[in-house]
Amino acid sequence: MTRFAAPIAEQIWDMKYRLKEAGGAPIDQSVEDTWRRIARALAEVERDKATWEDRFYDALEEFKYLPAGRIVAGAGTARSVTLFNCFVMGTIPDSMGGIFDNLREAALTMQQGGGIGYDFSTIRPKGAEVHGVAADASGPLSFMDVWDAMCRTIMSAGSRRGAMMATLRCDHPDIEAFIAAKSDPARLRMFNVSVLVTDPFMAAVEADGPWELSFGGKVYHTVSARDLWNKIMRATYDYAEPGVIFIDRINAENNLSYAETIAATNPCGEQPLPPYGACLLGSINLARLVEEPFTDAARIDVMRLADLVATSIRMMDNVVDASRFPLPQQAQEAQAKRRIGLGVTGLADALAMMGQRYGSEAAVAQTGEWMQAIANAGYRASALIAAEKGAFPLYDAAAYAKAPMIRRLDADVQALIAKHGLRNALLTSIAPTGTISLFAGNVSSGIEPIFANSYKRKVLQPDGTRTEEEVVDYAVRLYREATGETDLPAQFVTAQTLTPMDHVRMQAAAQPWIDSSISKTINVPADIGFEAFKDVYAEAYATGCKGCTTYRPNDVTGSVLTVSEVADKPDGPEAVEAASGEVVYMSEPLDRPATLEGHTYKVKWPDSEHALYITINDIILAGHRRPFEVFINSKNMEHFAWTVALTRMISAVFRRGGDVSFVVEELKAVFDPRGGAWMNGKYVPSILAAIGGVIERHMISIGFIAGEGMGLKSDPQAEVVNLGLRPGPACPSCGQYDMRMAEGCLTCNNCGYSKCS
Repeated sequence: MTRFAAPIAEQIWDMKYRLKEAGGAPIDQSVEDTWRRIARALAEVERDKATWEDRFYDALEEFKYLPAGRIVAGAGTARSVTLFNCFVMGTIPDSMGGIFDNLREAALTMQQGGGIGYDFSTIRPKGAEVHGVAADASGPLSFMDVWDAMCRTIMSAGSRRGAMMATLRCDHPDIEAFIAAKSDPARLRMFNVSVLVTDPFMAAVEADGPWELSFGGKVYHTVSARDLWNKIMRATYDYAEPGVIFIDRINAENNLSYAETIAATNPCGEQPLPPYGACLLGSINLARLVEEPFTDAARIDVMRLADLVATSIRMMDNVVDASRFPLPQQAQEAQAKRRIGLGVTGLADALAMMGQRYGSEAAVAQTGEWMQAIANAGYRASALIAAEKGAFPLYDAAAYAKAPMIRRLDADVQALIAKHGLRNALLTSIAPTGTISLFAGNVSSGIEPIFANSYKRKVLQPDGTRTEEEVVDYAVRLYREATGETDLPAQFVTAQTLTPMDHVRMQAAAQPWIDSSISKTINVPADIGFEAFKDVYAEAYATGCKGCTTYRPNDVTGSVLTVSEVADKPDGPEAVEAASGEVVYMSEPLDRPATLEGHTYKVKWPDSEHALYITINDIILAGHRRPFEVFINSKNMEHFAWTVALTRMISAVFRRGGDVSFVVEELKAVFDPRGGAWMNGKYVPSILAAIGGVIERHMISIGFIAGEGMGLKSDPQAEVVNLGLRPGPACPSCGQYDMRMAEGCLTCNNCGYSKCS
C-alpha cells in the first residue's frame, strides 16, 4: 500500500478525492482503490476493458500520471458531474435578452463546478446609443458586475469558490475602464481579467503610433498605443491585473484555425477556447520519472516517458466520452473536436534531480527536449488511436498539414497524422496543478519553480495549542534521504531567488511544444523598477509566449511573495497575547462569557409594516473587539423561522473565530426574485442583503474591517517560519493566511485549496 509522502497529501486525498458514502463512510480504503476506480471507469469504453484498466492503473500508480482533480474525484462514482475543469461560454450577443441568456448558462455551468471564461468585447461601449429605447448603453463592465454577483451567489450555495476569466480586446472603446477596474479592491473579485492584445497593437506600441478604439465600425476614440500599453503595464504593476493574452498568436498557432476563432480562455489561461469549448486536463509527473537522481547518470528514459504519454492520451480521450456536461452545446463542442490538454508537473523538481538550476541554459534546453518528446509522443498516440477509433469529426487533413504545431513534429509523426488523421484536435497544455501536486507528495507545481524548499504548517488544536508540521518539497526530501545532508546544492532555487527573465526563458522554452497555452506566474520583486517590469512583457512577446501573467506584491492583492524577517512566536495559549491583533482560527467554538457588549440596529424594509431589530454582541480577544453573536427580533412573525435559523448559523460561524467578514459578502450577494428596495439612496437587492449591510457597518464601527466591501482591517500574521512571508489573502477553504501565487492562481499551502484545480 502506498505511503503518503506527507500528512497534507493524505488529508487532501481524504477531503477532495476519496470516494465516500453519503454518510461519510469511506468507499476508497486506500489511494490504490482511488486509482483502480479511475482506471476501471475510463476503460469502460474500450473493447478489451481488462487490459486497458491495468494499463491505466499502471500510469496512475505512484502518481506518475495525474489527471485533473475533477477526474480523480468524479470518475467511477456514478455521480452526475462534469469531469472537465473549465469552459469558455458562448459569444455574448449585444442585446439585453442575449446577455441574460448567457448569464443563465454561466450560472448553470458554475453550479456544476465548472470555471468559465467570457469575452466581453461583443458588448457595445458605455454611452453608445441603444436603439428603440432612447437610452445609452451601460457598457461591458456593468454586465461584468452582474456576472460577479452571480458568481458570489452560486459560490454561497456550494463549497467551491467560483473561477471566472473576463477578456476585452485592446481596441474596445471601454478598454481603459477595464484596465483600471480591479484597482478597486471590492470590484470583480470573482474574475481574473486579461486584455486581448493584437499584433497590430504591439506594432503600434513599438512605433509609438496612434491606436483607434472602435466598436461596430465606429471609431470612438484615438489614443496613443504606447500610452495605452503603459496603462496596462501600470495596472498590473500596481495590482497584478490585467494579464496579457497575445490573441493573434493564439489564433495563428491554433491547429483548428480553419474551424474556430478564439477570443477567451479558461480562468487560468492555459486553455484558449472557442465558444462552448471545454478544457480537459492532466499532467505527467516528471519528478517521478527521474532515474538515479542527484548523480551524474540522472536521466529520464525517453521511451518510458513516451509510453506513459501514450497511455495518458488514451485515458484523456476516453474522458470525453465518460463525462457529463452542464450544457448540450458544451457536449457537442467536446465531441466534435475531442480537445485535451496534457501537460507536466514536477518540472522544477526533475531539473533539480538532474543537477540543473531552473532558468539556466541547461535547464531551458532540457525543458525544451522533454516538451518536444511529450508533444511527439502525444501526437503519435493520437494518430494511432485515430487509426483504431476514427479521427475527430472536424478533422481536415489539408489544414492540419499546414498547421505550425504539426510542422514542428518529427517527420514520422507527421506521416502518421497524414495517414490516419488525429483523434484529438489539440493535445498539450500546461495547467495549474497546485492541489494535485500536493496530493502527489508536494512536487513542484506545473512548470513553476520550487516555491519553498520546506515550510511549517501550523495546525490549531481544540485546546488552543498549535502543532507544527513540516511540508518538504519532493526533490528536497529525496535529496536529504539519499545523502543525509541538510544543506542543499546550488540547483535548489526557489521562486523568491529567481529573476523574472529566468521565468520567461522557461515559459518560452516550453511554448513551441504546447499547442494550447501555459498557465504560469512570473513572480517579480516588489522593488522592481517600472521599466524593468515592462521588459518582462516585451521579452515574453519577443520569445513567442502566448500570454504573460506577473505577480508583484502590492497593496490590493497582498504581499503573498514578499520575504521578510519574522521571529518565531510562542505556541500555546500565550501565543494569543504575544501576537497582538492576530486572527485566531478555532476548531472548537469559543465559550460565551456571562456578559457581552453590543449594539442594536433598526432596519425598516419597505414591504413590511414592522421593523427588524438586529443586535450584534462582541467579544474581546487579545485586546481586539470582534463580533460574537447576532439576534434578530420583529413583531412580524412571518420571518420568525428563517431569522432564528440565520442568526444561529451566523453566531456559530462567529464563534469559530477567523476572518468572518465573508459572512457580509455572502449576505449582500443574495438577490430576492421579487425585487429589492432603495434604502438610504442605495439599491439593496434583498432583506438578507440589508442584514449583511448592518453587520458590515457594525464590523467597521468596531474596527474589525477597514471599510465597506473590504476585509480585515489588518491582516493576521502568517506563520511560515522558514520563509517569513508577509500575509496575503485568506484561504477561502480553511481561512489560513498561507496563500501563494502560482500559475495564475492563488494556492493555499495549508489545505491545498486552489481556485483553478
